[in-house]
This record gives sequence, C-alpha cells and structure tokens, in this order.
Amino acid sequence: MSTKVDARGLSCPQPVLMTIDEIKTGTASEIEVIVDTETSKENVSRAAQSQGWKVADVREEGDEYRILIRKN
Repeated sequence: MSTKVDARGLSCPQPVLMTIDEIKTGTASEIEVIVDTETSKENVSRAAQSQGWKVADVREEGDEYRILIRKN
C-alpha cells in the first residue's frame, strides 16, 4: 500500500516528524513525501533511512521535492 505525506510549507522538524509518524503506522510499504526545501529533503531522507526504509527516488518538480521511500 502507498501513502502520501504533504509537508509543503512546513519547516523542519515537522516534515521529519510527519514522515516518521506515517512509517510508525505500519500500514504503508511505500510513502511519497512532498517537501519544498532542500533541508527538508535531506532530513526526511536521513530519517527514513534511520528507520530502516530505502530512499527509492527523489524528484525535483518546480519548487518542490518528491521523495519516494520504501520499506526494506
């Protein structure tokens, strides 16, 4: 199952906390996280990896980043 976390407009650590909350629900095997700063992109990617998830793809689309993470 895939879910989406829209963290645009939020500053760290909020995008990281939202991503970790979604990971901890345990319902998704794939999560797309949308952020709008380079810092949030890096922090969300690191947080996902620290939770045992893999960063499968990072795409820059205009002023935002779409980070696709998958459960290992």
